[in-house]
Amino acid sequence: MSIVIKSPLQVPAGTFTLADHFASCSKLGRYLTMFDSGRFVISDDFSARRMPRDAVALASICSKDEVVARAALMPLGRLAADPKRRGAFEELFMLIEAQALSPRVRAEADALLEAGFREARIRELEAQLHDEQNPARTRYRAFLETVAQLLAGKISQGYFLDEFMDFTTSVAGKLDFGIYSFCLDRIFSAAAIPLKIKKTLVVEIMRFPVLIRRELLSNAIINVAAGPELAAFVRHAMALHLEKERVLEVELLEAIKMKRLSVADLETSLKGRSAITIPGTA
Repeated sequence: MSIVIKSPLQVPAGTFTLADHFASCSKLGRYLTMFDSGRFVISDDFSARRMPRDAVALASICSKDEVVARAALMPLGRLAADPKRRGAFEELFMLIEAQALSPRVRAEADALLEAGFREARIRELEAQLHDEQNPARTRYRAFLETVAQLLAGKISQGYFLDEFMDFTTSVAGKLDFGIYSFCLDRIFSAAAIPLKIKKTLVVEIMRFPVLIRRELLSNAIINVAAGPELAAFVRHAMALHLEKERVLEVELLEAIKMKRLSVADLETSLKGRSAITIPGTA
């Protein structure tokens, strides 16, 4: 992927920005994280209007989370409505239309271009996104109540596991990945939830798509509150169920999250190897 963000989104040379961080996440095939805290970006981050414009543009192009990428388009569309900025933002939206990972984002960028960035069209697209998000967030809140019932001993472990699988299936692709990941991190961290349940969830995660699995397993390993027993089980389960290259992917991402390895180090060490595909460096 070749991403070039032109004026009016440029930043001073020599500074490592949130947009640079997003680009680094993209090179590793990761879901986007916030630069300082390391938490995953969610759609609400764009409604607060505190994210730099160049980072918003990168998010719309390279986010693996389609919900996040679509949410990033809306503030850009409103900026483009200013006649003084129109030309530069039209060029940006043509770039998004050409290079965004999500076909839905490419289509919505084209729709905003065709509509001349009219507020009514932006609101229509926002409403569509919210209509898709709201049932998923409602299901998320319901699942949190299920977690509370498990902690209180009001439901069986089997019922909880069934609810977890139904919850995962129901919100897949509709709930921000960052919210889903946070929910799972809290489950792994909860001392009152039996280790047996946590191990069963790890086994289920082994069946998830590669990119999601890599993020969730590496999170479980570095989750100090989850304890060393769970981390040891994750490593054991990976050795049993995953190919060696997939295990290496998780271990490398773990090293990056723990700041034992930088993205630049990884780009250098993996040139010519297939463990993690880094676009533009092979």
